[in-house]
Formats: sequence, C-alpha cells, structure tokens
Amino acid sequence: MGDSKEAGAEAPPAGAAARGGLSLLSQGESEEPAQGSALFLGGNEVKSRAVVKYSSAPPRTAFARLEEKTDLKLPPANWLRESAKLGPAGTTILGNSKKSKPFSSFGMAYDFIDSVGNDVDVVSDSENIKKLLKIPYSKSHVSMAVHRVGRTLLLDELDIQELFMRSSQTGDWTWLKEFYQRLIDQKWQRKKKSKEHWYQKAILSKFLYYSINGDGAAQPVPAAAEPQEPSGSDQTTDSDGASWPAPFEMPASVSEDPSASSQGLKNDFVRNILWTFEDIHMLVGSNMPIFGGGRYPAVSLRLRDNNKPINVLTGIDYWLDNLICNVPELVMCFHVNGIVQKYEMIKTEEIPNLENSNFSTKVIKDIAQNILSFLKSNCTKEGHTYWLFKASGSDIVKLYDLTTLCEETEDKYQNPFTMPVAILLYKVACNMMMKKNQNKKHYGTIRTLLLNCVKLLDKSRHPQIIASANYMLSELFQLDEPKKEESSESPLNENSDESYSEEEEEMPDSDENGSYGTSADPPDDNKAVAIIKSVGELSVPEKYKSIHQIRPSCAFPVCHDTEERCRLVLSYVLEGLKSVDSSIKKESDLPAADPNTPIPLKYEDESTRGGPEGLEKQMALFLDKMGSLQKGNYSSQSGMIPGSWQHKMKLQLILKSSKAYYVLSDAAMSLQKYGRALRYIKLALQSHDTYCCLCTNMLSEVLLFLSQYLTLCGDIQLMLAQNANNRAAHLEEFNYQTKEDQEILHSLHRESSCQGFAWATDLSTDLESQLSVSCKCYEAANEILQFSDLKNQNPEHYVQVLKRMGNIRNEIGVFYMNQAAALQSERVVSKSVSTAEQQLWKKSFSCFEKGIHNFESIDDATNAALLLCNTGRLMRICAQAHCGAGDEFKREFSPEEGLYYNKAVDYYLKALRSLGTRDIHPAVWDSVNWELSTTYFTMATLQQDYAPLSRKAQEQIEKEVSEAMMKSLKHCDVDAVSARQPLCQYRAATIHHRLASMYHSCLRNQVGDEHLRKQHRVLADLHYSKAAKLFQLLKDAPCELLRVQLERVAFAEFQMTSQNSNVGKLKTLSGALDTMVRTKHAFQLIGRELAGEPGQPESAEAPPAADPSPSLNQEEVMKLLSIFESRLSFLLLQSVKLLSSTKKKTSNNIEDDVALKSNKQIYSQLLRATANKNASLSERIDVLTHLLDQLARGGGGPVP
Repeated sequence: MGDSKEAGAEAPPAGAAARGGLSLLSQGESEEPAQGSALFLGGNEVKSRAVVKYSSAPPRTAFARLEEKTDLKLPPANWLRESAKLGPAGTTILGNSKKSKPFSSFGMAYDFIDSVGNDVDVVSDSENIKKLLKIPYSKSHVSMAVHRVGRTLLLDELDIQELFMRSSQTGDWTWLKEFYQRLIDQKWQRKKKSKEHWYQKAILSKFLYYSINGDGAAQPVPAAAEPQEPSGSDQTTDSDGASWPAPFEMPASVSEDPSASSQGLKNDFVRNILWTFEDIHMLVGSNMPIFGGGRYPAVSLRLRDNNKPINVLTGIDYWLDNLICNVPELVMCFHVNGIVQKYEMIKTEEIPNLENSNFSTKVIKDIAQNILSFLKSNCTKEGHTYWLFKASGSDIVKLYDLTTLCEETEDKYQNPFTMPVAILLYKVACNMMMKKNQNKKHYGTIRTLLLNCVKLLDKSRHPQIIASANYMLSELFQLDEPKKEESSESPLNENSDESYSEEEEEMPDSDENGSYGTSADPPDDNKAVAIIKSVGELSVPEKYKSIHQIRPSCAFPVCHDTEERCRLVLSYVLEGLKSVDSSIKKESDLPAADPNTPIPLKYEDESTRGGPEGLEKQMALFLDKMGSLQKGNYSSQSGMIPGSWQHKMKLQLILKSSKAYYVLSDAAMSLQKYGRALRYIKLALQSHDTYCCLCTNMLSEVLLFLSQYLTLCGDIQLMLAQNANNRAAHLEEFNYQTKEDQEILHSLHRESSCQGFAWATDLSTDLESQLSVSCKCYEAANEILQFSDLKNQNPEHYVQVLKRMGNIRNEIGVFYMNQAAALQSERVVSKSVSTAEQQLWKKSFSCFEKGIHNFESIDDATNAALLLCNTGRLMRICAQAHCGAGDEFKREFSPEEGLYYNKAVDYYLKALRSLGTRDIHPAVWDSVNWELSTTYFTMATLQQDYAPLSRKAQEQIEKEVSEAMMKSLKHCDVDAVSARQPLCQYRAATIHHRLASMYHSCLRNQVGDEHLRKQHRVLADLHYSKAAKLFQLLKDAPCELLRVQLERVAFAEFQMTSQNSNVGKLKTLSGALDTMVRTKHAFQLIGRELAGEPGQPESAEAPPAADPSPSLNQEEVMKLLSIFESRLSFLLLQSVKLLSSTKKKTSNNIEDDVALKSNKQIYSQLLRATANKNASLSERIDVLTHLLDQLARGGGGPVP
C-alpha cells in the first residue's frame, strides 16, 4: 500500500497542520494532515471537523463509471482478490471474516494513547457511531460494550448472538446468556440472515470490484469462489472466533506482542480520524473506500436499487460517513435487478434534504450530545464493562454494568474485556507519567487508572503489569519534598469529568431512574444501571445535559506528614515485590537450610563486633565490596536472570524502598526518635545491600544515595551516643517492626543476606563503640565519594561529609581526653603517669589531628580553630598529669609541664591564626583568647608557687613569671562587654595582685642594687593600685579586695622601716591609713552578703557565725578581719606616737593636734571593740565601718 495522501477529503488547506501523532505502524502508513470543515446543511449549521490521524489507503484514483446495462450479477475477473484500492472493504462488505471486532476501539486507543483519557470523548468504529445516532429512527437492536478511561468512552459492538454461540462451545459467557434469557429474550435462538441479505452483499461487492477494474471486462470465475449462502455461515468457526479472545489469552507482557493481532486488539482500520462533531471529540475508525472522480477530488460510491427509495436511515448513514471522512460528494449508482441504470452526484450537505430521506441535522446533533451525556453520567467506574442494549423493535434503551453482574459468578475473569481494559488503563497511565511537563494535578487521574488496572488483574496471571503498576503508584509520591496540598488537589471545575470514584453512587433522578419499571417490564429490570424510557427523548435538546452532579475522585490523596507518604509508597513497593517474587519459580525460593549448619543468632561476642578492631575488619570488607561493585559482580540467591523483567523491576522497587526508608529515618531523626531512625536506616541499607547484590552496573546516582544513607546513619549513631540516658526507649523503638517491613525484608532476603551494613546499624550500649561506628559511617560515605567523580559532582554533600567527619573526630577526641582526665583524677598524687593515660592521649591527639585536617581541607577555619583549641586543652591535661608526679613538699614546676604548656600555647596561637580576625567568629575568637590567657596564667602561677629553683635562678624565674603574666593579661579583654567580662576582670585583678606580691617579695629579699629596688617598689605600688581598682569593680570579690588592701598596708609598713625622718614616716602612715579607709567598700559588700542571709535564730545556742553565705567564706572573712583590726590598731598607735613626739617639738600645728586627738579616740574605740569577744561578725564589721567613717572625716564619735 502506498503512503500518499488521498486528494480532496484528506488534503490539507494551506497552513493546516496535523494534530496528535503516532509512530508508523507496520504497513508504511502515513499520518495525514488535518482537514477542517464547517458544513452548512439545510440552513442549520452543524460544525464538523475531521483530522486524519493515520491512513493506510493507497493513492486515490478515479472510479470506473460502468456502462449502462452492465450486469452486476456476473462477477468481475478481479472479484474477491486482495485490492489495495478497496483495502479490507471488499471482503468486509461480504461479512465473511472481517466483521467489526469487539476490541476495535482498544486497537485504536493503544495506537493513539495520547488522546485517551484526556482530549477525546469517544473512541469507536464509525459503524457503532452511526448505529448510536440512528437509535431514535431505527427499530433494529443495539448492543454495545462501553468502557471508561478517564474522560474517554470506548464503544465496541457486543454481538450477543456470536457471543452466545461461543458460550455454547466454551461455557465462557453462560452467566450472561442466562441473564439475557431471563431478562430480555426467554426463547433466545440464533437468527439466520435471509437470502436477500446475502444477495445484496454480493451485488455490492461485485459493483466495487467493477468500479476499480479499468477495463470492466466481466469474466466468470471458478465456481468455488461463488458467494453461496453458506449453510455454516451462522456457525462460528475457529478462525472467526478469533475476534473474541478466550479469557487469559492475552500475553502477560505489556510490550508489543505478535500474538496481539490474533487477539483482536490490532488497529485494522484503513484510516483513523479525529472527528469533532459540534463539541464532541471522537477518534473514529473507518474503512469506507474513497475515490477520485475527475473534477470531484473525493467521492464516496454507493449502489442503490432503483425500485427502493432512500429512507431516513440510509440518508443518515451516507451523510455521517461523508462527514466523518470529510468527503464533499456522494456518487450513487442505480440498478434494477443487478442491471446498471444510471449515476447521480449528490453533495454531502444536500443529503439531509433528499426526497423520502429528510432529517434534521440539528436533531442528529442533539441525539449525539444526549447519548454522550447519558453514557458519561452512568458509565462512571473505570475498569467496568457496561452494556448498552436496545432490543429489536423496542423504544427502551438500557445500560447494564456487566462487571458487577460477572462478579456475582464464581470467576470474575470470565469477562474477556478485563484484560484489554486493564492494559489500556495501564498504557494511559504510563503515557501520562512519561510526560516530563505533566502537571501534578493529573497525579490523581494516574493513580485512579493504576488502581483500577491492578483491581482488574489476577495477581498470579499478570505479575509483570501488577508489579509495574505498583512501582508507578509509588513513583507518584515525591519523597524528597513535602507534599503541598494546593498542588495535590485540583479545583472541582477543572477535572470533574476526568475520573470517577469506584464507590460513586448515582443520584436518583425521577426523570430517568426513578420509575423505569412498567407493567410490561420483567421484575429483574432493576439490574440496569440506567434506562432511557423512550428513544424519542434523545431528540429533545439537552435532555440529558448536566442532570447528574458527578463528584471527581481523582484528587490525589493528601499526605499530611512524611511518614504517611512513605508508608503509602512502601505499601505499593511491597505489592510490587510480591508480584515479582511470585513470578519466579517456586523451587528457586529461599534455599533450604542445611541441617548440619547451625543457624547464627544475633548474640555475638562484643569484642568481635563492637570494638574498633572488629570495625576495621568490617570496613575493609565493605571497601572490597565497593570495589567489586565497580566491576559489576552479580549474585542473586533466588536465581533471577539478569536483564529479565523480574530483575529490572525488583531493582527499581528495592531502590524505591531504600529511598522511602531513608526519608522515614530522616523524619524520625528530626523528631529525636533515634531508635526508630536507626531501625529505618537499617532497612534502607539492607535494601541497598540487596540492590548491590543484584545490580550489574552500579549508577553513580545510586552510589550517592548510599553515601547519604551512611551519613545519616553516622548522625543517628552520634545522637544515640549523646542521648545515652534514654537508651531503653531507643532500644524498644529499634526492635519494633511492622508486618509490612517484615514482608519487604523477607523479599530482600530472597536475594541476599542483607548483612553488608550490619556493622553500621547495630544498637550498641557502649559509648566508645557508638562513636566509632558513627565515625566509620562517615569514613565509608567519604570513601564512596572518592570511588568515582561524585566528590566533584556533589560538592555540597562532600563538604557535609567532611564536616561530620571532623565533628565526630572531635567528639571521639574529647571522649578519650575526658577518660584520660578521669584516670588522672583517680591516680594517687605521687604516682607517675600510667601507660593507659598515655595511650588515651595518643588516641585523642590522633583524632583531633585528623579532624583539623578534615576542616582545613574544606576551608572551615572556625571549626578548625575549635579543634586546635581542644588540642591545646589536651596538652594542658598532659601538663597537669606531670605536675602530680613527685613529692608535694619538694614540688617544683617540671620541664615536662613547661613543654606541654608551651605546646598548648602553640595550638591556641594556631587557632587564632586560623581565625585571622575576631570578625570571622567573635564567640570562638573570645573563647580561644580566654583559653590562651588561662594557659599563660596557669604557667605563671605554677612557676611562682612552685619555683624551679633547683634548675633556674630566682631572677630568671621572676622574669618568666612576669612575661607569662603580662601575656595572659594581653589576651584577657577586661573592657569588652560580654558574659565573660567579670571573669576577665577577676583574672586581670588576680594577675596584678600576684605581680604586686612578687615585686613586694623581691623588695623584701633584695639587697644592693638601689635602682632595681626602686623599680620594684614602683611596679609593686602600680600593680597593687590596679588590682584594687579592678577588684572594686566586682561585687563578689570582697575578700580579695580586703587582702590586696592589707598587702598594700604591709607594703607601706615595710617602707616605713627604711625611713628615718618622722615627717617621712607620718606621710607613709597617712597613706596607709588612707588605704585602710578605702577598704570600707569591701566591708560594705561583706555586710550586704551577711544581711542577705536567712534570719538567724536569736537563741543563745546559735553560734555567731552560723549559716554562712554560700558565696562567702566566713572563716576567711574572720581571719582577714582579725588581721585588719590588728593592722589598724598598729597604724593608729604609730600615728599617735609620731604625732605626740612631733607636738613636743612644734606646738603651734593645729592640724596635727586635731589628727592626734581623733586618732587617739578611734584607737581607744577600736581597743574596746576588739576586747568584746562575744561580738558577732556583723557587729564587728559595723564597728569597723563606723570607725573608718570617722577616720575619713578626721573626727571621733560614739561607737554604736
């Protein structure tokens, strides 16, 4: 057959373009461009547009006009021979073997899957369309099967007589035969066709062959070819019966199968046309021969008996045929008893006005709209087979749901439409899924299609389609993003006509469904889904328009949380896995257990499993396995053949399950349900392990998933380690398992042991083991990224893995460091450092070092600084360990201590260099500075308190102490307002105090160099002054302030001893008393703290110093108070003595007289106060505060 387009009817106007499309079938057919037309018929406009989607017709040629008196009873020489010009029409007209197949609409639907479910309202043979539109005019019976797919209806002839002939032979349709006999025709019998029928068929066939036969020579043919009225023509032979496939004959595979044509599912039409009649879109199959005729580019050819006028039915037939094929003219050849009389040309738009054949095109339009509305309103369930039936001579049209009737029988698969419908639902869903730009609002439609497909099929007979449908159902749910409700549900008016719920109940309507039972109707008539009580109703405009309010059911289910969504996905995955497993040979199920081999239980030796050494071995095995994956090693226990559909489908399903479990684990992690999270990630890794066993070519995307799974597993193990106090609850969650999870795991165990990642997913009770497992998970995730170019393809994930590796190494380092510190605290002071401690230091240091390297490799300066800071802390712990060794009385600052403290300083300085400036991360910068200041301060303090005099000179030690203190001071920011400011002020004050004390001590012990003594005197005075000033800023350091001031007084007393003149001594004394007055602030702070204590009982039994304030060391206060009283008493006495001797020499100094009198008075009051041993601490402080007030004013007063 040729490929060229037929002229006229199927030639496009300029600029017309084809809509839709189909890949070419097997005969070199071409898809023809669109031809639109709006025909004006009898003054009533009816819109009709025909687009040829596919044609296998040869190039169009003119018909041969037969000479008058040609005898059509004589067969032409080419009669019944295969003819490209007639296509199947020649033999179809005879009706011997090519009659309309019951699945013809499915053949078209498979070929034009894009149109089904969405754009097209009806898919059918043109003969069925014509039969429906002629219902009000015709008394003949109508019997059609109706199926719904989305918003598309598929119409097929349901030849009851042929069906029941088959039933008598095979018993397939006995239930329908019984129903038919009971309800419609109790005395059913096969109706034979008349001789006249066969005669007319033969005459028409010969006429067509003459019309394509150029020479017109009528030659007799052998008798064997004569069309007899076959006695067995009403018997369904085996070859004829092929148009009705027996149940279960469909191939299990959805792929194109050569046997499909024998199943009646092939698209056998010469042309497929997308016909738009008014607002109804139909995909129609037609075999009508179209000819050229000189000035008429396209005509249809008809043969009429001149003695019989054209009736309305014939007129409608001709008109619809020409509309559907877009043929503008009709050529009629009239004959009398087979002798050609004349030809007549009639334009298509004139056909409705022919004599004896008048009909209104508007009425035909109303009939079409009413029938479509009636069917769409009542054929609501996808996958169901509906039967539209009108008995011969009856005005009542009934619609039955054969699927519901069939389900009442023993075997629901007796309906031969089940398989084609299921495959069509599947194909439409597949097609919608394939569209990349498919809006998610159609997901509800796809889901409905697939669920109905699965419902129709027998699991044991069609495992591949069921597995594939379940996989597609699982793919509809987006696991990696939260479901948005607005995208999952479409507005009602958008897709109310797309798909309907299986549970949908029709609303009763008095006009249609309310009272269709009449006295003439049998009592079983309630089996009908809907009834048209009179065919005359179909001619009433919009009689069946919008009567039924149908609710859409294709709204996608809204999953309100991740777990619900994942659980739905896993339920579909499980159904898919069951289908795959059931299709694999039963003998190749799980291998039988060897009775001589013990079954390994989960109770393993902790040393082989939990310890780091066991982990190392498991990691080595894992890395070997990763290497083998690159080579594509395949090992399945169930014996699946690589490349088989089971193998491919199981791989996809397993991968989907691993993703779902991963998302579930991530969700549980965010809810802090760590036991549950570990259970889910274990299932995800078991799924992935099975995938690895089955996979012959590992994709980089799948390796990336594995890296992500292991990263999450590491996170979970770390969180379990940090939440050890809730271990029982986590363990309970970890051990719980749903039936669904168990069944999925059973399917996985058919292929592999699922133990590849057991090392990563055990719930250990040992903290060290958990941290080690977490670290190994991150290391494995990193190793996977190194295998291929995944590191560069996924830089964000790579950075996250390295960050986590750095973090876990920090955690492990801190764990070992704390263990070492605990060992140190338990150790007897005099004992030397143990080997265990040193081993812990090495482990901790190694972890910190690796972690620093991880962070530095991704330029994470802040975290690198924190790990350097922790390494500094480790060095300080090492230093402290060495300070404990040796005799406490002979204790000296050792070289080892100095070495480790200097190392700590180096690490802190590296941390600061890593940060660069404070702006990078102020909090970390301040923290490192504080630790560095602390290290310098500790070094200086230890050198000062335990001076290594056996190794160094006093001067060198003092110099080193001074330098260390000043460095500590440099890194201690007292001015920055922060939570740490009081600490910094206290630290700075302490440093100044210590330095002042050191210089004071030097001054006492030094003899000789006057310049150096003077320098020390100035420095001591300066540091005492700064220490006092800083302590005064603090509210919680009164004792320290008191001690500093007392030391300053002692410093003044020491200076007095070296003074010879009374004037000099008096000046120094005056300064010392002034210092004493300034201690009043410290006494006020102590007094406030004492006053803030709970009320003390006033009984005599209560000791004076009962219930000291927790922040105030009362014993120390009393000690300092006694020293203060004695020093004040001494200073006042010295002052009185000096002033008295001065008065004898110079009697005219009034100020000295006043001071002498005042000091005498204060001195006597102090002596009386100190003599009272029963005074409480508060009373003593009050007395001193009062005396210091007097001293400040320079006058006396009564003591309270």
